[in-house]
Amino acid sequence: MEAMMSDPTFWVAVSFVIFMVFIGRKIGAAVAGMLDEHSAKIAKQITEAKALCDESESILHDYQRKQREAEGEAKAMIAQANEDAQILKTAAEADIEAMIARRTKVATDKIHQAEATAVKEVRAAAVDVAIQAATEVLGTSMQGKAGKAMTEKAIADVGAKLH
Repeated sequence: MEAMMSDPTFWVAVSFVIFMVFIGRKIGAAVAGMLDEHSAKIAKQITEAKALCDESESILHDYQRKQREAEGEAKAMIAQANEDAQILKTAAEADIEAMIARRTKVATDKIHQAEATAVKEVRAAAVDVAIQAATEVLGTSMQGKAGKAMTEKAIADVGAKLH
């Protein structure tokens, strides 16, 4: 053992071990501190990531719920629009039928009025022809004052009776 103690290599090895123990503790503490700090950062990031994940899931669920509500509202709006369109169609059909009935009545009234006017015109023409014929016949067969008076009286009677 004494030979070992006098050997410089032994003392270099011992001093190296002592140096490593002192340095190792400081380096180990520093490395452990850095590792603890790094693991704390990672734990904090994991916590933040979990919070963000929970928040994004919550937002996703909210948007999915809103989407379902919007789809329901859209379906209700489409159904209401179809119902309104059917009501408007029915009302338009009724309006068209009423308009056709009014126009038919107006046309029928015009036809009746035209027929009545034509009948009056034919009667008036017939009266005029009858008066003229009677005037000519009576004028040639009845001459003189008595014939003229009688003719004028007959013409007046015929005109009053036919009109």
